[in-house]
Amino acid sequence: MKKNYKIALSLLVVIMVSFFSLKSLGAVSDYQLDREIESLNLKIQLQKKQIENLQQKQKEYQQQIAAKRSEKISLNNQLGIIENRLAKTEIDIEETQLEIEKINLEIRKTEIDSENLDKKIKKQKEQIASLLRLIYKQEQVTTLEALLLNDSLSDFLNQIKYLQNTNEKLALSVNELKDQKEKLEENKISLENKNQEAIKLKQKLEEKMDSLQYEQNQKENILVITKESEQEYQALLAKVKAEQDKAQAEINSAENLIRQKMSAKDKDRLEAGDSTLTWPITKNYITSTFHDPDYPYRKIIGEHPAIDIRSAQGSTLYAAADGYVAKVSFDGSRNYGYIMIIHGDNLATVYGHVSAVNVKVDQYVVKGQIIGKTGGTPGTPGSGSFSSGPHLHFEVRKNGIPVNPLNYLP
Repeated sequence: MKKNYKIALSLLVVIMVSFFSLKSLGAVSDYQLDREIESLNLKIQLQKKQIENLQQKQKEYQQQIAAKRSEKISLNNQLGIIENRLAKTEIDIEETQLEIEKINLEIRKTEIDSENLDKKIKKQKEQIASLLRLIYKQEQVTTLEALLLNDSLSDFLNQIKYLQNTNEKLALSVNELKDQKEKLEENKISLENKNQEAIKLKQKLEEKMDSLQYEQNQKENILVITKESEQEYQALLAKVKAEQDKAQAEINSAENLIRQKMSAKDKDRLEAGDSTLTWPITKNYITSTFHDPDYPYRKIIGEHPAIDIRSAQGSTLYAAADGYVAKVSFDGSRNYGYIMIIHGDNLATVYGHVSAVNVKVDQYVVKGQIIGKTGGTPGTPGSGSFSSGPHLHFEVRKNGIPVNPLNYLP
């Protein structure tokens, strides 16, 4: 029986040596991972600092743009605004690229942390298994056998004390394993969130690149139309104002007229239709908001009564809700083209800069029905006297008054 006890003791020594050997090897691996994480942390901090510097430059350009907007409207002034917007957009692009790099570093850091935790969990499981095997063998020995196996009561008590310590270590190891597994699950969630953030940042970068091209085209278009002449520019502004005033007057008149002449049956159909709005085009990147303080022609035509949604020339245009077509203004020329539809709940929608029309006045349309194509590219059918580039002017009216479309869109 003493021989069996000595075998158990030898087994214990082997387990303990293996335990500390695993910890020693793990320490070397952990040190390497810690060094890599430390390096990643330094890079992330550097990226954050660079982003902060760029954000300060953005504020400066925004202040310059605001200052120029308060000055008298002139060709040079407008070109100066565009130049500042171009510079700001370039900084926006650089900032987004840095944000993408930073999030990629954070993703790598989380991956390393997860790999480290995974290794620790595997080691912890091995240690727990060894401890369980040891406890199982110890528990096979009865109290009487333990007394007989030991030369003295002192040795027996020492063995009991060791068994208690082993049980305590087992409980501690199980708790550590639980904590590590919870941290690993948190890392998985964090990693998924960071990957989603990276996708959004890449989309944002594409939009900024598109915006840069948009601003460059706007500058070139102004120079071509005005022939760099202040007189031509002022004449263009006067023409734009007259065109917009005319369109607004026609829209007001058309809505009032069609609502007055509708029969009771038509009104019932209108109110029974789906008047909740949806996006009129598939891509919904907004370039100018409702009552946009940065709208370039705010001083000329007043507050911007719509949102401008950037879209490729000729993109398919859909009815935002069920309703009757109240006005179609499009003759295939470069004159400003638009479609107006009235809906239930005293709502109406206007679609400006159309390049093609698929509906006619008094026609009933349903939500999602194709009503035409968007336009806005300077010099093309339906673009109007002046357009900054291809986009849709989307207006929502409530009781005949323009309201913020974003309050009605999903």
